[in-house]
Amino acid sequence: MTAPTTAALPAAADPARHAQRTLAVAGMAVLITFLDTTVLFVAFPDISASFSGASPSSLSWVLNGYTIAFAALLVPAGKLADRLGHKRVFLLGTALFTLGSAACAAAPSVAVLNGFRVIQAVGAAAVIPASLALVMRAFPRDRLPVAVAIWGAMGAAAGAVGPTLGAVIVDAVGWRWVFLINVPIGIGIIAVGLRILQESRDPEAKIPALVGAVLIALVAALASYAVVQTPDWGWTDPRTIATLAAAAVLLIGFVAHQQRTHAPVLDLELLSIPNYRWANVATFAFGVAFTAMFLGSLLFLEEAWRYSTLRAGLGVTPGPLLVAILAPRFGKLAGRVGQRPLLVAGGLVFAAAGLWRVLVLTDHPAYLRDFFPSMILTGLAVALVLPQLASTVAQALPPERGGVGGGANQAIRQFGGTLGVAFTLALVTQQAAGVDLLDRFDRVWTVLVVGGVLTSAAALGISRAEATAPATSPLALAD
Repeated sequence: MTAPTTAALPAAADPARHAQRTLAVAGMAVLITFLDTTVLFVAFPDISASFSGASPSSLSWVLNGYTIAFAALLVPAGKLADRLGHKRVFLLGTALFTLGSAACAAAPSVAVLNGFRVIQAVGAAAVIPASLALVMRAFPRDRLPVAVAIWGAMGAAAGAVGPTLGAVIVDAVGWRWVFLINVPIGIGIIAVGLRILQESRDPEAKIPALVGAVLIALVAALASYAVVQTPDWGWTDPRTIATLAAAAVLLIGFVAHQQRTHAPVLDLELLSIPNYRWANVATFAFGVAFTAMFLGSLLFLEEAWRYSTLRAGLGVTPGPLLVAILAPRFGKLAGRVGQRPLLVAGGLVFAAAGLWRVLVLTDHPAYLRDFFPSMILTGLAVALVLPQLASTVAQALPPERGGVGGGANQAIRQFGGTLGVAFTLALVTQQAAGVDLLDRFDRVWTVLVVGGVLTSAAALGISRAEATAPATSPLALAD
C-alpha cells in the first residue's frame, strides 16, 4: 500500500512555524463552520419571522438540511481528501462554504435558503476532515496531542461564543448578517491557505460509494420530515406511517448495501466492538436530547418569556461556558476512573435538568431562580458526556480505522441532532386543543429526560479500556 505523500518544505522554511500557521488556518476554518450552526439556532426565530408565510416543516430544513448533508458526506469527504489531496479539498470546501454563506444571505425565500444551506454543508463536510489531516501532518508526533486538542477546542469555542455572538448580530443588523460574516473570513482563510499549506494525500485511499451516502441521507430526511409534519398530519396519520415506513425500508437497504460494497460509508464490522457500539448508541441518544435542549431553550426564552434575541442568546451562554471550563478537568478524572462512571452520571444529570424544567418553569419569567439552574445542570452534563463519548470511541477503534470510525461517530451524532430539531419544532408548533405553549415546551423537556436516561443506560454497556485516550478528543470538542 502506498504511504501518504507530503510535499517537501522549502529548505529555508521553519517546520515549527509552518505547523503553527497550519493550525491557525485549520482552526479558524473549524471555528466558522461550527459557529455557523450554533449562531443559526439563535437566528432561527428571526428567520421564521422573515418568512412568516412558510410552514414549520419548510422552516425546519433551514437547520436540518444542513445537518443531514453534513453528516452524510463527512466520511466520504474525508476519504476524498485523502485521495485528491488535503490542501486541495480543504480550500475547495472553504470556497464552497463561503459561496454558500453569501448565497444564503441573499436568499429571497425559504426554499432557496434551504438549497444554499445544503451547499454550505457540502463545503463544511469537506473542510472538517481535511483540516484535521493537515494539522496531523504538520506536527511531529510528540506535539500532536496538544495540536489536535487545540484544533478541536475551536469547535468548543464556537459553542461558547456562538449564542452571544449570534444574538448580537441578529439584534443589531438582522439574521442575514449571520451568513455574511463568514464571507470575509472564508476569503482570508483561502488567501492564507494558498500560501502556507502543504499538500498531502494517500493515493490508495478508497472513496466510499456515493450510493451509501445518498441512502443514509434519505433515511434521515424522511424520518425528520415525518416527525416535523406531525403537527399537521398527526402521529397516526397514514402519511406519517408511510413516510416512517419508507425511511425504515431505506435503512434496511443501506445496511444491505454497506455489507456488500467494498467502499462503505459506515464499516459495520466496527459495530462488533462493544465499546464502539454502545458509545454510538449513547451518542445518538444524547445528540437528540442535546439539540432539543439547545434549540428548545432559545425558543422558550423568546416565545414563552418574550425575551429579545440578544437576551435569549445571553441566557443560554452559561451552559457552553461551563462546558469549556469543566471538560478538561473531567478528562483527567476519566483517566483515573474510566469513562463509564462519568457517562452514567452525565446522562442522569441531563435528565435531571429536563425534569427541573418540567417541574419549575412557568410562564412568569424568573431567570436566576428558575432557568439558570437548568443551564448549569445541562452544562455539567455535556462536559461529563461528550468528551467521554469521543474518548471511548477513540480507545475502542484500531489505530488504522480511527479516521473512518471517528467520522462515523460524528455523523451519528449529527443525525441525532437532526431528529432533535425535528422533535422540538414538531412539539412546539403542535397546537392541539387544550395544550398551551407551556405544556408544549414541557414535552420538549421530556425529550431531555428520556435522552439523558437512554444515554446513561447505553453507557452501562461500556467497559473500561486498558489504555486511556485524551478526553479532549477533537470529535468531542469540535461541535
